[in-house]
Amino acid sequence: MVYVSTFQGTHSRYLLVSKPHPLLLQRRVAMVDVSKWPLFTLLSAQELASIRHACIFGTSANEAIYITHDDEVYVLGLNCSNCLGTGDSQSTIVPKKLDCLTGKKLVSLSYGSGPHVLLATEEGELYVWGHNGYSQLGNGTTNQGVSPVLVSTNLQNKRVTEVACGSHHSLALTHEGEVFAWGYNNCGQVGSGSTANQPTPRKVSNCLQSKVMVSIACGQTSSMAVADNGEVYGWGYNGNGQLGLGNNGNQLTPCRLIALQGFCVVQIASGYAHSLALTDEGLLYAWGANTYGQLGTGNKSNQLSPVQVMNIEKSVKIAPCHILCCYITVLYLLSEHDDFLTVAQSLKKEFDNPETSDLKFSVDGKYIHVHKAVLKIRKFRTVGTFFLYPSKNEWIWMSLTGLLDLATSYCENRLKKLCQHIIKRGITVENAFSLLSAAIRYDAEDLEEFCFKFCVNHLTEVTQTAAFWQIDGNMLKEFISRAGHCGAFKN
Repeated sequence: MVYVSTFQGTHSRYLLVSKPHPLLLQRRVAMVDVSKWPLFTLLSAQELASIRHACIFGTSANEAIYITHDDEVYVLGLNCSNCLGTGDSQSTIVPKKLDCLTGKKLVSLSYGSGPHVLLATEEGELYVWGHNGYSQLGNGTTNQGVSPVLVSTNLQNKRVTEVACGSHHSLALTHEGEVFAWGYNNCGQVGSGSTANQPTPRKVSNCLQSKVMVSIACGQTSSMAVADNGEVYGWGYNGNGQLGLGNNGNQLTPCRLIALQGFCVVQIASGYAHSLALTDEGLLYAWGANTYGQLGTGNKSNQLSPVQVMNIEKSVKIAPCHILCCYITVLYLLSEHDDFLTVAQSLKKEFDNPETSDLKFSVDGKYIHVHKAVLKIRKFRTVGTFFLYPSKNEWIWMSLTGLLDLATSYCENRLKKLCQHIIKRGITVENAFSLLSAAIRYDAEDLEEFCFKFCVNHLTEVTQTAAFWQIDGNMLKEFISRAGHCGAFKN
């Protein structure tokens, strides 16, 4: 029997385990046959039999790390951004051993969108490699890590017990209950009180200063932590309410989730833009983005504050899995049947299906029905084509704001600029204030300035639209104040 450990990555999904379950003590997810995963068909029967843990990642599940029963670490696959740590940029279909990690018992592993990889050993050492464009490796540079290196800056005499990766930022939890953060910080996800990137591990203090933290998790550009007394704290991007604070404002320092006061949370898990919390009584709470029903609330409405997930048995563990590792669990569940489709076949079957689509584009007057989740996985490589055919229909411009949100979260600056450029061409009196709100929410400064000037120049008409009066009260006050300073209300 081979196991896929519940290592954490971004775009996370969750496996809910209910009592009783014999694997809980092992903290692993059982899998029938690892060779059913396409990448592992490259291995011999002897190599497959040697695997104790396996971790598959990458935009198309093209990279893998596995640990043998002898505690040897092997990698194979595409090697995007040197994420295999082999010392070069060459892809490999033959497993390569990472000699520097041989014999080191792995206790925690996580990977980001670059991807970059963090690994903590039983001795408390932290090894990193892969993409480093925002110093997410914590080694003080922006040079890609071609092989595992030990990170010790600000971690001397610290024993790292858990690691977590966001899109381009990283967290580490120490044995003493301290949280360290570093990397990309555009939304405050490092928790330093500013939006300046952090090149080396920095202790997250503020309201965590006197707390002993026991668990950490990363969303795409957000961070969460649980204290030993069951309190939950969040910081970073909050555009979908994934911090659970009752609003959608970003937080530059940790903030406690007041809505969970009175509950003792024992575990936290984060997905791309939503979060789950498990209490010591087995109650499950969820909040944040809910476009695909990932909160389990019976609807697809985002939740700014934690809500209890009903109609389930008492839970004893939530297991965060990378979206691609989640497919392994799906394969396990379906393996009892001979007629199930592969992942590729399922995606092909659902392409342009209006019944399952949650986004549509107009191309030469015809609709193409697509799925946001697939666009996220593909990192927008297929999206550019659709932008060649901008539509004057109202819905397409609002859909573009959704893509602007994704571009911001994935740090895809080129796509972000393209979205802003096209949105500007579709601005009208009716949608101007909604677009201004979106620009502020997604940190699109150029678009924000453009929309603000448009609203001021058409102030009378804009203030008579439904969008103007449906906007958040704080934003409305800020707009009026800013417009006043520009002389918009002078006779």
